Amino acid sequence: MPTAAIETEIGWLEVMADDNAITHLNWRSTKPVRLSGSPLLDRAIEELRAYFAGKRTSFDLPLRADGSDFAKSVWDVMLAIPYAETKTYGDVATLLNAPAQAVGQACGQNPIAVVIPCHRITGTNWLGGYSSELGLRAKRYLLDLERGQGRLF
Repeated sequence: MPTAAIETEIGWLEVMADDNAITHLNWRSTKPVRLSGSPLLDRAIEELRAYFAGKRTSFDLPLRADGSDFAKSVWDVMLAIPYAETKTYGDVATLLNAPAQAVGQACGQNPIAVVIPCHRITGTNWLGGYSSELGLRAKRYLLDLERGQGRLF
């Protein structure tokens, strides 16, 4: 599977694609070793660079995220949350008529972090979780980046 990577201030983002869509985007603490390219990955890296430079607030990439129908419904809600805004697990649970814990589990199963912005889902009075090698450090970084200010939590 074609794989590219971009270095950020806090670590590496590994991006994978098939011929037609981005399929995975994962935080890594070290640079991935098996990199290859494709025009789609080049476009993804260009959009990610613009996002991290504060010049892009959304992505225009074809995505294929495998998961349950419920997980996909949570990811669709994530995609609708505007840049620099958040919803709580409870907000999403109410919207989908589901338990907040199930929403949290679907967030943790998101295979395309950053682009499907699971970092925009938080607890009511706490940051919530974040599934990646960089853990909550990545979530804080993304929220701070989007807010253009100091720490949110």
